[in-house]
Amino acid sequence: MRVVVARIGRALGIKGELLIDVLTDEPERRLAAGCRVFAGDRVLLIEAERDHGKRIAMRFAGIDDRTAAEALTGMLLEVERDPAERPDDPDEFYDDQLIGLTTYLPDGTVLGDVSEVIHLPAQDLLAVAGAGGREILIPFVAEIVTAVDVEAGSLTVEPPPGLLEANEA
Repeated sequence: MRVVVARIGRALGIKGELLIDVLTDEPERRLAAGCRVFAGDRVLLIEAERDHGKRIAMRFAGIDDRTAAEALTGMLLEVERDPAERPDDPDEFYDDQLIGLTTYLPDGTVLGDVSEVIHLPAQDLLAVAGAGGREILIPFVAEIVTAVDVEAGSLTVEPPPGLLEANEA
């Protein structure tokens, strides 16, 4: 299974270096020198990488000039990941593990199924497809999402007063 880990930004200099916007919590594992990544139909080998502010400056094998680098601008970088792979922290999850989980209230009431994980600067949100096509946005924080059981295909939420009503508006 392929997962998106970065987006290629603009070329940096004239020797093929590119700025990379990181979209993974594991850049040291996914975007290190020697790793292979996919950019569309191309397989790229990361030759070198270094911090560049909030981004990474990266060189790929065979991308040796600005023109070749500019041809990659805007592309998403993906890596191959085993679907059974889990993050090291038991309280972390990959997006594809959460999508499709049935969302329950503590009393067993079904809210719907997680349809999307939305990554925002402050926190992540779970978009839950509720009854009648209604979308419910739930902050993905431990105080609200109290249990996640990937194997059982479920998660339990304890929404604060007004959260569900705010989603109805």
